[in-house]
Amino acid sequence: MSEKKQRKTDRRTLYTRQVIKDALLELTNRIPYEKINVTMLCKQADIARATFYLHYDSLDEVLDAVIDDALLFSERADGTVVDLLDALKDSSLRELRDHEEILPACQRIADSDKYHHLFMDPFISEHIINRIAEHERATVIPELMRHYDLAEDEAEMLFRFILNGSFAVNRCLGWEKNERWYRYQKILSRFINRD
Repeated sequence: MSEKKQRKTDRRTLYTRQVIKDALLELTNRIPYEKINVTMLCKQADIARATFYLHYDSLDEVLDAVIDDALLFSERADGTVVDLLDALKDSSLRELRDHEEILPACQRIADSDKYHHLFMDPFISEHIINRIAEHERATVIPELMRHYDLAEDEAEMLFRFILNGSFAVNRCLGWEKNERWYRYQKILSRFINRD
């Protein structure tokens, strides 16, 4: 009997957490993240403040949960920054368009209507970059080390450089993958891959 009750509570908890995350996404569609507060979020989610604090300690914790959801969403493809650099170096722009599954996480996430506006908010860019770095580090750092024959600290700095630079360029371009975006990616790849 208690197992059944536990499952019901788990589902309700998952549902409430999702309502809170969706409310944050809806608010960030209209309002910069820095101007949102818990009261606004509770009103948008149609929940009591006490309910919010049963599930999250802060708005930043909700933001982290939303970004983590986006990173899980992006795992449908398995590309990393090294895959993108190789493809840009060795392929035509047409081939890249046909194989977008190699794009790094931030570029795959920003394609989603659900998350696109988060990536346009300049007040949370650094937060998003750091969350992506935490998520991707274990995969990308060893790959950069092997691919470019780098020490771990060197690979870490290259990863940070690429992640921050790519994020900034993509935000300037509105995260739209048009002809201009592909041309800039090719230029950046030539710069990074230069020996």
